Amino acid sequence: MHFPAVITSEEQLDDVMSQPPPELIELMKKLDGDIMILGIGGKMGSTLGQEAVRAVQAAGVKKTVYGVSRFSDAATREKLEKLGLKTIACDLLERDAIAKLPLIPNIVFMAGRKFGTSDSEALTWAMNTVVPSNVGHHFQKSRIVAFSSGNVYGDVHVYSGGATEEVPPNPDGEYAQSVLGRERVFAYYCQKNNTPTALIRLNYAIDLRYGVLYEIAKQINAGEPVDVTTGHVNVIWQGDANTQALLALQHCTVPANIINCTGPETLSIRYAATELGRLLQKKVVFKGAEGERVLLNNASKAARLYGYPRVSMRQMFEWTAEWVKAGGRSLNKPTHFEVRDGKF
Repeated sequence: MHFPAVITSEEQLDDVMSQPPPELIELMKKLDGDIMILGIGGKMGSTLGQEAVRAVQAAGVKKTVYGVSRFSDAATREKLEKLGLKTIACDLLERDAIAKLPLIPNIVFMAGRKFGTSDSEALTWAMNTVVPSNVGHHFQKSRIVAFSSGNVYGDVHVYSGGATEEVPPNPDGEYAQSVLGRERVFAYYCQKNNTPTALIRLNYAIDLRYGVLYEIAKQINAGEPVDVTTGHVNVIWQGDANTQALLALQHCTVPANIINCTGPETLSIRYAATELGRLLQKKVVFKGAEGERVLLNNASKAARLYGYPRVSMRQMFEWTAEWVKAGGRSLNKPTHFEVRDGKF
């Protein structure tokens, strides 16, 4: 698949991120029924929805892709409709509202809450456990791909290769605990109702408007020091994360199938900053010292299922540096990858 050397606009960015690979197009040819994306209003939802629509079109099949959200922003809903999705406004916290949703065979669950947890823990727990309960109850006969987070593992040693799916969860802080709660609720309905399910433990997705590399590049460009206390991370291009989530519709099982979704490398923050500084032609100043334990996921299972991500780390460095140099827009949604105490 051909990718441009430079991405110069948000329209081009969304186009690049939503290009469906051949294996996704083939899946759409054999996948039974329509697709519904719950919580499509988040930062990943629109490009995942767009990729699903483009894969359906390329497959030459008749299949509707639904996008469900509260849609407090009318512009988001209008954009999705123009992309070819059929949108439905729904508050997923309300079971009566969910009960009115059509019973679609293929569900991608993207709803959840992370930031602001430290100020309103009750709402975070409701979004991350009550909503999955509502969804699991209503979509008993569907297959469900539900986004989760690598935060459920807790820290591992930097030389461990990252936590595999067999590592027992050890969530640090209420956000991570509530995400594990989300998983447990989906796992319960999976076994209770024989609902094939896949749980996607993601960290961290990269878009040029947000993400670990964007945050580091922005600091360097502004002459700010880069903190390496959290010295290593995993990242994956958002387009690849979207593709893996859609392909997971063919890997839903009972009991629920857990799949880590991230890049194959353990990325050094010091190395990333050095490379971004070189591309930005800016001096890099560091602060702090790397610790021995960090949040890392092992993506070897995903690599076996899907192959390696299409977009390399080198490509992400180059795209990010050019985007920041050109003053590209930010979503103002920091990852807080450097947070060490689990408080978001």
